[in-house]
Order: sequence, then structure tokens, then C-alpha cells
Amino acid sequence: MLMTDLSARLSVGFSWIGHTMMHIVAALYLTVVLALEREWSLPYDDLIRLWTLGALLIGLGAPLAGWLGDRWSESRMMAVFFLITGGGSVATGLAETPAQMTAALAVLGLGASIYHPVGMAWMVKNAVNRGKALGYLGLFGTIGIAVAAVVAGGLTELWGWRSAFLIPGVVCVLFGVALAALIGFGLVQDRRGDLKPQAKPSRGDAMRAFLVLSVTMICAGLMFNGMQVVLPKLFETRLGAMLGGSTLGVGGLVTLVYLLAAVPQLIGGHLADKYPLKRIYAICLILQVPMMACMAVLGGLPLVVAAGAVVMASQVQIPAENLLLARYTPDKHRGLAFGAKFILSFGAGPVAVQMVAGFYERFGEFQALYLTLTALALLAFLAALLLPADRKDEPVAAPVPVPAE
Repeated sequence: MLMTDLSARLSVGFSWIGHTMMHIVAALYLTVVLALEREWSLPYDDLIRLWTLGALLIGLGAPLAGWLGDRWSESRMMAVFFLITGGGSVATGLAETPAQMTAALAVLGLGASIYHPVGMAWMVKNAVNRGKALGYLGLFGTIGIAVAAVVAGGLTELWGWRSAFLIPGVVCVLFGVALAALIGFGLVQDRRGDLKPQAKPSRGDAMRAFLVLSVTMICAGLMFNGMQVVLPKLFETRLGAMLGGSTLGVGGLVTLVYLLAAVPQLIGGHLADKYPLKRIYAICLILQVPMMACMAVLGGLPLVVAAGAVVMASQVQIPAENLLLARYTPDKHRGLAFGAKFILSFGAGPVAVQMVAGFYERFGEFQALYLTLTALALLAFLAALLLPADRKDEPVAAPVPVPAE
């Protein structure tokens, strides 16, 4: 039992750390690109498009990663995640040409595609209080999103843009080596079923929930990726004079906005354990509608406040969304289900990149982009109203873990 508890704690801990590292490494380029505009003398819209293939692979690789986690080993797939993602970041830092940058970012994106389908399914299996654990998982992810901009901006200012990829990449690889060693010594083991199992939903409810969540997750994916891609450039465009044109200043402000969502993530996890998931999910979506509309026209401090409100609402909804998906998916297929989720949400990444580049190329600003994101938030809210009614889970017997094979 002691070994079981230790394995569960280590599994949850590495899933939390992995969430931070994934979001740091995957978001570095979005801030570094501002320095590359000057370094390579290329326009922003051309440079941001270099991330398109990497963003696409974050989505496309997710179902295969989830399937391998279900069929082979979740813990070993997580070790592979750390190693490939870190290696891709190091390769990006060594790139000399746009073509090399595209290829290296693609490796980074492929590695990053492993995390969400595998890491989340791994954590759900090993957590007792799922909402609370998902709240902390969201907190670690939010920290990653938040510090990515300041890490990228700070390292770029101190030692150049290459260091912004090389240092986080090496750290990520070291975590992969550590996890592989723990698996090798038998301290981390795979679990065949959930530590806290749940009653199975009806087939009709499961199909209905998956169809509705498919719509909401596509919309949420476009909203999240659109916000993450555009925010550094939006702040540089509308707040550049206030920030003195500094990459570190832009990155620091983006970090502040995402840090605002840290505590609400924990609140979202607590709410998901206590209250109806459908209600939490729908409320968070409708709150984003007016705030997205405000971001289309605001500048100065009100723009920062509106951005913070959008990020807070979007992050509070995540524990509820993930628990809804886990509720309506058999545990033996959960990795594949989370993979399907992230091919929908992160697969929206390249679409969001092209949206940002296209709107900026045509208008030189982002009002039309944020009006589009406002419409997507409204569509997601209306779809969420069609989810099955909430029900109380009935406890069932818990399975035991087995060593990773």
C-alpha cells in the first residue's frame, strides 16, 4: 500500500510539473518572435506562421499519444513527452534559418502533443479528489502559460533569443531522465483503472456529451489559442509606448495577465467537486462574451483588466470540462478521449495562428479578431446548454496498480 501511495503521489506530481513545462516550452516562440523580427529582419506575420506546423502537431499527435498511453504505458509516455519536447526546444534554439526553425518547432509540437491526452488521463487515474487535483493541475498549467512570456522575454534580454529555448529545453529533458529512472526502479507504476472509480453513464448520455463537448472544445480551442498567440503583439501594439518597447516588458505584462488565473484555477477545481459541472461550464463560457468584446476596442489598463477577466473565466472552466469528459468516457479509453479533445482544441492552434496573421496582415490591428472570438464564446455557451443533466456519481470498487511493462 505504501508503494501504491508513493507511485500515485509521484504520478500526480509529475503530471503537474509536466503541465507547467509543456505550456512554458510551447509558448516560448510567441514572445521570442518579437525579437526575431529585429534579428532576422522579417515581418511578424511571416515569422508567426513558422509556428503553424508545430501548433498543428500539438493537436494531430494527441490521439496517437493517448492511444499509446492506454495501450502501452502512461508513465513511459510521459517520460517520452519530457524528452522529445525538451529536445525540440533545444533544436529550436540552435536553428539558423526559417526552415530549420519550422522543423525544430514541429518536433517541439509533436512532443508537446503527448502531455494533455496522457498526462491528464494519468493524473485522473491516480487522484482521489479529482476536482481538487485538476484545479492544481490547472494552476501548474497557468503558471507555465504565465511565466513562459517572462522567461522568454527575460532570457532574450539577458543572453539572446537562443537561450530562451536552450535553457528550458535542457530542464525539460532532465525531468524526463528523472521520471525514466523512477520507472526503472519501480517507484512509479501504471494503474489499470481509477484510484476512485465512477459509475458508467448511459450510452445516449455519453454520445450526447461527446457531440456537445466537441463543439464547445473547438470554440474554446480557437479562443484560447487566439488569445495566447495574439496577446504579446496586442500589448506591444496598444501599450508599446507605456512599456518602452521592451520585449521583457511585454512578456512581463502577459505573465501578469495569466497569473491572475492561478487562484481561480484552484477555485474552479473546488467548485467542480462541489457543484453541477454543467452549470459551472456554461457560466464560465457566457462570462467571456462581454470581456472578449471589450478587448476588441479597449486600450491601456482597461485592456489588461479585460484580458485578465477572459483568462480567469477560461481557466476556471477547465476542471469542469475535463471532469465532464472523464465522466462520460470509460477509463480504459480515457487517454484516447483526451487525445480527441486536444486534436479539437489544440488542433485549432494552427487555425488560430492563421487567423491572427490574416487579421493583422489585412487590418494591422485585432478588433475584427476579437469580435470573431466573441461570437465563438457565445456559440460555445449555447452548445453547453445542451449537455446532459448533472447526476451524482455512485462509488464502485477500486482497482490496484501494476508495474509499467
